[in-house]
This record gives sequence, C-alpha cells and structure tokens, in this order.
Amino acid sequence: MAPKLNRRQFVTSATVGLAAASPGSAFGRAPAVRTSRSVSPVVVASGNGHRYTNGGTETCVETAFRLMTSGTDVLDALIAGVNIVELDPEDASVGYGGRPNADGVVQLDACCMHGPKRRAGGVAALEGVRTPSNVAQKVADLTDHHLLVGSGAQRFARQMGFAIEDDLNTDRSRRMWLDWKRRTDPGHYLDPDRSANPDAAARARGVDHEMLADGVLTEEELYGTINCDGINAAGEICGVTTTSGLAWKIPGRVGDSPILGAGLYVDNEVGAAGSTGRGEANLFNLASFLIVERMREGAHPRDAGMEVLRRVQANTVESRLLNARGLPAFGLTFYVLDRQGRYAGVSMYASETSRYAVCTGNGAELLPLEPLLDGSARG
Repeated sequence: MAPKLNRRQFVTSATVGLAAASPGSAFGRAPAVRTSRSVSPVVVASGNGHRYTNGGTETCVETAFRLMTSGTDVLDALIAGVNIVELDPEDASVGYGGRPNADGVVQLDACCMHGPKRRAGGVAALEGVRTPSNVAQKVADLTDHHLLVGSGAQRFARQMGFAIEDDLNTDRSRRMWLDWKRRTDPGHYLDPDRSANPDAAARARGVDHEMLADGVLTEEELYGTINCDGINAAGEICGVTTTSGLAWKIPGRVGDSPILGAGLYVDNEVGAAGSTGRGEANLFNLASFLIVERMREGAHPRDAGMEVLRRVQANTVESRLLNARGLPAFGLTFYVLDRQGRYAGVSMYASETSRYAVCTGNGAELLPLEPLLDGSARG
C-alpha cells in the first residue's frame, strides 16, 4: 500500500514532476510567462527627421518623442512627427513638394505598423493628399485591408475627410522636374538661356548623377523617404514610412515604402526596421522583415542590419546595378530598433555627412551612419 502524503509533500512532488516533464510529455513545454518591461524611450528616424521644422520649433523626432513620452499613443506620436516633414516644402523627398514622376505628377506612398495592436496600413501612388501617412493610418484603423492604391486610395482619402488638391508640386519641385526634362529631352524642353548641349540627348543615361553633381538635387532627394520608429517606456513599438518615391519614376511605380516587410516592419516582441534608398533592392529582399527576424534570433540591431545589407549586395548581380568596382551602384539605409531600446543606423555606403536622427531623454541628435562598404555608390 502506497504511503499517504501530507499536503506539503504532495505539492513538492507535483512541482518536481512538472519540472521534469519533457517537451513531448503530456504536460508539454511550460508556456513563456509574459512579464512587463520598462525601457528607455527612443525615437529613431532617417536624417531628415531632425532637419526640418516646417516653420515650427521642433523636428520630427523631437515632436514624436515629446508626444510619446507624454502619454500619446506611439503611432499617433510618430505620425505627428513625420507630418512635419510631409508638409515642409523644403524637403523634396516627402509629401508636399516631393519629387514628381516622369509626367510631373507627385504620387505619394506610405505605410504604418502598430506593434501592440498588430495593425498595419498603407497607401501607394496616392495623389492630392499632402500627408499620406495619415491616410495609411486610416486604412489600418478603419478597414480590413493593408494597402490601397492609386485612384482607390484617393477616393478612400476623400471619404475619410481629407482635402484633395489638384497638384502637390511646389515651385521648387516643378523646377527640378523641368531641369530633368531638359536634360533627357533637350530637343523639346529647352534650356531658358538656350545653352544646352546639343548632344545631351545621347547622355540621357546618368542624368540623375549629373543633377547630383550640379547640385540640382541631393542624394537624399533622389531616393527620398522618411522612416520613423519609436518605443515608449512600456515597450510599445510602432513605425511609419512615407515618401514621394523615386524621382522621375514611371507613373504608377510603387517602391518599398508602402510595402509591409520592405519599407517597414514592426514586431512588438522583437523590434522595428525601416529604410530609405533604392526601393527595388529592398523589395527583392524584403529587408526590413529580414532584419527583424535576425533580431528575433538574438542579433543586435547593428549586426542584423549589416547582415541584411550583405544579403542585398550578394543579390545585386546585374551589371547595370554595379559600379566600376563591381559593387552596388546605389544607396540603401536601414534604421533599426529593438525591444530593449537599442538602435542603429546602417547603410550600404556613408559619407562623413551621412547621418540618422535619434531622440532620447537627452534630446535629439544626428548620428553617423555605419557603412557596409567603403567609398561611394558611384565608384
């Protein structure tokens, strides 16, 4: 006859038995216990997140951090931040005054992800709305969809009460487009002073680089975009990416920015990653998703970003996409944040002036990007 156990002995033996149970036993593996965590809040963004104020006193990251740490929902705070850049006509890569497509029309893309709510939304090839990030948030909050495009996105925006404008060009963005047209089609779009090189049509390839060299636009304006990600003290992570897309693109072209997993990816239990630069390279590799998955495996944000940049480099094989050194002839940058509040800004190439924006309790600053490759995309 088995000996009787008192209550203390029963509890002890039961506890030992559960602890010894294998994953394949009837009890299975004990579920992970979710514990609350406290982190130091931080907002991370592309460099234009701490350059423009649209006539106000705060930049994107400063606004987002202030709101986020005052109790505003993280995504609401981040979108309020990027609105500053979307509305600023001096930034020719985002929103109002963004670079037009080949027909001279400004088409905008954006997406957002709310980590705690597991919601996401995006818009692409949207015309007439200065702040596509707000429309993307409406898609996430008020529809069962993740992405609306073109005229459908514009119709949805109108239904949601957004003002639809006929033209989002500014005088500056229109001048930039006209400069591009004169360089690519000099027989029809004449230089005002009639000094255009008659052989310019034969040099259409590489016009963007000429415009960069002539100071007509910057590298940041050529590829554009602002990505902004944040985590609050409760460990809630969100992100948003918004852009006017590649300068002079084929009308209707959609890059990486509005695509979940490419231009942005957020997992509240892991972290967030977003990008600026050549969207096609990012799309082919679903790079932001891949970065978050590497962090899920334990990689530091810097190491995860660098590994994915190497993946992009390895997958770049067409000669038209390679410079004289056989390396990618384009820029691509990732902004990465993990659930511990660690962050990094990594780039395929980076000059001494290449920076990304960070705002913590110590204030906002521009920090140097860490490059994968030496030199520049042009060789």
